[in-house]
Amino acid sequence: MTDDTNTSGADRDDGDAARTRTRTRTRTTQDAQRSTADQATAEQRETATPDDQRDETATNGDRRRRRRRGGRGRGRRRPAAARPAGADEDTAAADDEPAEARSGEVADEIVRGGTRLAAKRQARDRRGGRAARRSGARRVAEVSEDVRRAMLDGPPRTMLVTTRGDRTRIAVLEDRTVVEHYVTRKEDVSFVGNIYMARVQNVLPGMEAAFLDIGKGRNGVLYAGEVLYDELDLEGDAERRIEAALKPGQTVLVQVTKDPMGSKGARLTMHLSLAGRYMVLAPNETIFGISRKLADDERERLRKILKRIKPDGHGVIVRTAAADATEEQLADDLRRLLKKWEVVHERGQTAKALEPVYEEPDLVVRVIRDNFGPDFEALVVDSEDVRGNVAAYLEEVMPEALDKLQLYQPPTDRKREEPLSLFDAYHVTEQLKQALERKVWLPSGGYLIIEKTEAMTIIDVNTGKFTGSTNLEETVLKTNLEAAEEVVRQLRLRDIGGMVVIDFIDMLLKANQEQVVRRLKRELLRDRTKTRVSDVSRLGLVQMTRKNVSQGLLEVFSRRCPHCEGRGLLLELE
Repeated sequence: MTDDTNTSGADRDDGDAARTRTRTRTRTTQDAQRSTADQATAEQRETATPDDQRDETATNGDRRRRRRRGGRGRGRRRPAAARPAGADEDTAAADDEPAEARSGEVADEIVRGGTRLAAKRQARDRRGGRAARRSGARRVAEVSEDVRRAMLDGPPRTMLVTTRGDRTRIAVLEDRTVVEHYVTRKEDVSFVGNIYMARVQNVLPGMEAAFLDIGKGRNGVLYAGEVLYDELDLEGDAERRIEAALKPGQTVLVQVTKDPMGSKGARLTMHLSLAGRYMVLAPNETIFGISRKLADDERERLRKILKRIKPDGHGVIVRTAAADATEEQLADDLRRLLKKWEVVHERGQTAKALEPVYEEPDLVVRVIRDNFGPDFEALVVDSEDVRGNVAAYLEEVMPEALDKLQLYQPPTDRKREEPLSLFDAYHVTEQLKQALERKVWLPSGGYLIIEKTEAMTIIDVNTGKFTGSTNLEETVLKTNLEAAEEVVRQLRLRDIGGMVVIDFIDMLLKANQEQVVRRLKRELLRDRTKTRVSDVSRLGLVQMTRKNVSQGLLEVFSRRCPHCEGRGLLLELE
């Protein structure tokens, strides 16, 4: 008995000693790891870039701003002895959290004094740091220069202009396929580009915006980021806040950047600009830029020309239409813009409140200025008046394009009671009717479903009748590639703006996902409207944005249903 008891006690002593040695070694190892981690952290801080240091400071600041309110003693780490026996690491971690955090209730402190303008500056400062951190991640390759140049050249194009009563419509065709459509009525004229002497109605500091009357019934909105603070008389060292710069009743010169839509008023800016054929003049600005849609060698050629002809005291942006333009053509376009600005500036000095200072030309001239170029084979109109106005504009700006202007003569057909219209002759009307449908068929048998909501436009891709011939992944890839091309055509034709979410068919291979995104970006090179495309998300979605300037095709040719109020559903509660 005694021997057995002593042996058992010795075993316990040996076990306790072994456990003690094990805990000692564990603590030593943990201390060494913590020391190594602390040293590595210190080295990272010493070698960190300014952008990384700003990010770390911002992160620490965010932690400091967030407070979790609780009773006395909440959120303190419980000693190991006070924890229940057998408690695991998850339980210990949960004990370390404040009671309100465990219950999901977190009280966030509102950061005072922050503005969207300051946030934009901070975002620009952090952009370099984010780019550096993302450099190691695999990104979808951009479109090559050869493909970029080929897409910009594109297939032969034709522009059609038809006038019926008070409505003027313009269609742009690529290989007889309608890709863009514009329409205007006398009672529904676009204000984009117009400059007005506006009167401040009220300023909302909480929204960092002001509402201004431009004499068009509904007030326009001017956000803080669109205010020219340098030209306003700010008292002393007043902060660049919109409530300090603008007061009710004050008059300022503004330009419309976005037409009123629905319940929203026009978007305004104090950063004025005048668009020409090849350039955009930014008076009293320092910006100089060249369209990123141009090839690198062409951008470099234009950059050299711009250095020689750029005006003092004004900014200039070279447009995509300037591709292959000579220095003489660019200089002439710039001279016309400078003369136009002199007139606008003089009118602005004497203009009264709510008075227009500058108005953009009519739709036909505006579309020709922004779109027509050497890649167009013909410009066909069906009105003598329109032909005269277009000829006068082309003679002044693009005399080399005068021979492309044609007056449509309907074919003589005794069997038809009415002559064939211009749009019917080119099958435009038929294609526009298809563009107003929800479902769009793809060449292989797949189809798109396009749904427009208040927040965004959702596009769903389906294989439909297409079954493929080899395997499912190849079938899905071919359908998605066709869908990428058709999506861009529909965006341009329907003039869809805002946020767009595309639900491509799920693909297993990462390379196939990247190929679809490249095809989408390649097709968007033909779109003159500003777009931004993200990579495929974890949910298999592609998110993109397209600048929203005016009403789309659906809004122009439709009206809200009086029965369902646009919901598409009739409620039946009984």
